[in-house]
Amino acid sequence: MDLPSGLAISGQEEKQPRGSADSAEVWHAALQALANLTSAPGFLLLGLMNGPDAQPLLFLLFLGVYLLNALGNLSMVVVVSSDAALHYPMYYFLGHLSLVDVCFTTVTVPRLLISLLHPGQAISFQGCFAQMYFFVALGITESYLLAAMSYDRAVAVCRPLHYCALMTPGRCAALVGASWAVAHLHSLLHTLVISALSYPACAPVRHFFCDMTVMLSLATSDISAAETAIFSEGLTVVLTPLLLVSLSYVCILVAVLGVRSAGGRRRAFSTCGAHLVVVSLFFGSVLSVYFRPLSAYSAHYDRLASLVYAVVNKEVKGALKKEFRCRAAPQEL
Repeated sequence: MDLPSGLAISGQEEKQPRGSADSAEVWHAALQALANLTSAPGFLLLGLMNGPDAQPLLFLLFLGVYLLNALGNLSMVVVVSSDAALHYPMYYFLGHLSLVDVCFTTVTVPRLLISLLHPGQAISFQGCFAQMYFFVALGITESYLLAAMSYDRAVAVCRPLHYCALMTPGRCAALVGASWAVAHLHSLLHTLVISALSYPACAPVRHFFCDMTVMLSLATSDISAAETAIFSEGLTVVLTPLLLVSLSYVCILVAVLGVRSAGGRRRAFSTCGAHLVVVSLFFGSVLSVYFRPLSAYSAHYDRLASLVYAVVNKEVKGALKKEFRCRAAPQEL
């Protein structure tokens, strides 16, 4: 039996048991796979700005926004989980949405902050695609959580007497679990497809994180099949929660228009207004950034759009979530 090259065989070594030889082959194959991973091409993140100069003022601005966002969302998670008076479905969804927002900004903003002080930071192949994986997974999780929240609002407005029977803790947990599972499967597919493409060694990335559109534009191999698969599958995954949200709000609108009291209609709409703004911000950003042909790719536009999506929108949504928590309380009680 031939052993892998590089393993010297002496007369005594030829007499060793078959199991030892197989073990040596396994270890050699593992080492070879590790060598292939470590020799994969890396990338050079050029950051938000085109120039090589540091941007300390922008660093302080985005650091402040990130800390406010993180503290606000973490406080929301702590309050919802510790206060027994808030153990209602809407607050349960709000807690998970806040957790997703904290993780989402943590995936991208620290790299952005580093690039503002030290432009041109190197990132490994594995680190780049790990960042892309979690960015996509958390974004899709957020979209399905927003759909679950719209379903909760539809049940609260359209069938208030059956609300507790329909929105049980088990059903809420199932909705949240399905949101996380679908998102990670979707992200795994995208990451595997894009990482299988060929890339130049130490390629410059005109962005502050490893985004899907950026990685597709850097690939040196044919991307037509990958682009088609990602666009079609991604469109399905994004449009499904958007369709669910739309159906929920159609039901809400029909139910509210049937209410004779102007005060009743106003109270019903007040519990949905903040959620509707958050949905509009989220899906508007996603569709404008990711569902364009690669031929229309612009590094400057994508950096600004991603900045709004990953940083600014999160801060706006944090304020809206606080308002939504206050306005939803009478509806739950």
